[in-house]
Amino acid sequence: MSNPDDLIESLVRDLKPMPAHALERRMAALVLPALGLSLLVMLVFFGFRVDMAHALSLPVFWIKSAYNALLAILAFVAIRRLSRPDGDAGGIFAGFGLVVAAMAIVAGIQLAVSPTESYRVLIVGGSALHCPFLILGFALPVLYANFSLLRKSAPVDLRLAGFVAGLAAGAAGAWVYSWFCTENGMPFVLLWYSLGILLVGLIGALAGPRLLRW
Repeated sequence: MSNPDDLIESLVRDLKPMPAHALERRMAALVLPALGLSLLVMLVFFGFRVDMAHALSLPVFWIKSAYNALLAILAFVAIRRLSRPDGDAGGIFAGFGLVVAAMAIVAGIQLAVSPTESYRVLIVGGSALHCPFLILGFALPVLYANFSLLRKSAPVDLRLAGFVAGLAAGAAGAWVYSWFCTENGMPFVLLWYSLGILLVGLIGALAGPRLLRW
């Protein structure tokens, strides 16, 4: 009968340490092409917003883009942490809260300086009913990439990992969608973009325990 120490030694003898930044390189190799695919789909089927030349000069356009980009960055940092057996979500939810709170302040200021008759346009716009679902559609390639990354890693809290993977994909999809969407209301972004991101997060949370099981 083998000595326990000999057995352990035989099991770990051929193990090699993980190269530095291997996870980050794997994330880039999976997520960047997926994000590129989402952008390509947007360009082929929808195209840039019709007033893009003018939109690029509007602060609200860049605030909308930055809102989604910041949420995505926070979530991808959390994915990196959650991919390890000893990892956790870190301060993602506090970070999300700060970003959302900042957008709420911007939305409130926009409403305060706008006439009341424009409130409906600023809050509901003309695309509220399909905005969250288009964000979901653009998020799907990135969601697949995130789950592929986590399946090759070792997350422990599968529901949380799936939720954060969904939030990252949703925010990335929202960022892609923002280049097509003509809505300039910050209340619209706060409400409907956030709803789309949360929708993808909930899908990730439901799928996590099934698809990320070791």
